Amino acid sequence: MFEEKTVLTGIKPTGTPHLGNLVGAIKPVIDMSNEAEKSYIFIADLHALNAVRDSDLIKKWTNEVAATFLALGLDTKKAVFFRQSDVSEIYKLTVMLMNVTSKGLMNRSHAYKAVSAENVENGNAPDAGINMGLYTYPILMAADILLYNTDVVPVGQDQKQHVEMARDIAGSFNHTYNDEVLVVPEPVIPKATSAIPGLDGRKMSKSYENHIPIFAEPKKLKKSIMRIVTDSKRPEDPKDPDDSTIYQLYQHFAPKDKADEMRKQFTSGGLGYGDAKKMLFEMIDTSIEESRSKYYELLAHPEKIDEVLEDGAKRAQAVAVETVNKVSKAMLGKII
Repeated sequence: MFEEKTVLTGIKPTGTPHLGNLVGAIKPVIDMSNEAEKSYIFIADLHALNAVRDSDLIKKWTNEVAATFLALGLDTKKAVFFRQSDVSEIYKLTVMLMNVTSKGLMNRSHAYKAVSAENVENGNAPDAGINMGLYTYPILMAADILLYNTDVVPVGQDQKQHVEMARDIAGSFNHTYNDEVLVVPEPVIPKATSAIPGLDGRKMSKSYENHIPIFAEPKKLKKSIMRIVTDSKRPEDPKDPDDSTIYQLYQHFAPKDKADEMRKQFTSGGLGYGDAKKMLFEMIDTSIEESRSKYYELLAHPEKIDEVLEDGAKRAQAVAVETVNKVSKAMLGKII
């Protein structure tokens, strides 16, 4: 799908990565980077500013996201892996794109409309608590995409609008300045992965406090898994594996034959939840053991993380400078 394409994706550092992130986003992004001709993967710390007001937390979570990707085998010689704020051209392009972006387009942003509607529902003014970072979020995201001549952006259905807005902004710019300066990107909706259930059966999410960190230490991992909510069926009772958080997690970490075996044991009866949880713990613990060691080694030496991200930023900036030069030449008649 991504051969001969430039692909870009960003990850917000708004918490410690958990198993749901691993299956739904991190592994697919690493696979994508191996397939694409060029790939840019950035940690979107500027986007995180809307939600996180603590600089220490942003730094901590940025390091954790970076260490996670590196520990899981991201090839940084092939993929350009960097911190968004380290490429100064993002600020320049965002400001310039504001001048070809209509307010009406920003008014249609799903994120803005959702917060505004919630305000009204709670009896507040529509724009109560809404800052310009949230309102102009799609312009910053468009700059992220357009800065690197991106062909395709893999996104979930809920993020498709942002890529469509980037297309609108690029099209408006190219039309206004009578030149194909900016590459018009395409959104790609990857094959849907079923939501990873959390400890309570709902979608695994930090906001629900039902998540399991990817690299939880063995004791904490086991304790979390033993807290998974189950029904009252006895070991000998048949159980629906598709309705079991234990099995839904297990199938993402176990070889197919092992997953099929657990499925059969659930369906036919004879496997108690306690034993199933122990099997799940052992499977996850074994599968992440090597990566977990690398992860904590990296966190213990943040200078190594900085070195990788700074190298990626230099590579990203080489392309970003060319884009900003073309845009400023078109808009200002000079290179800035």
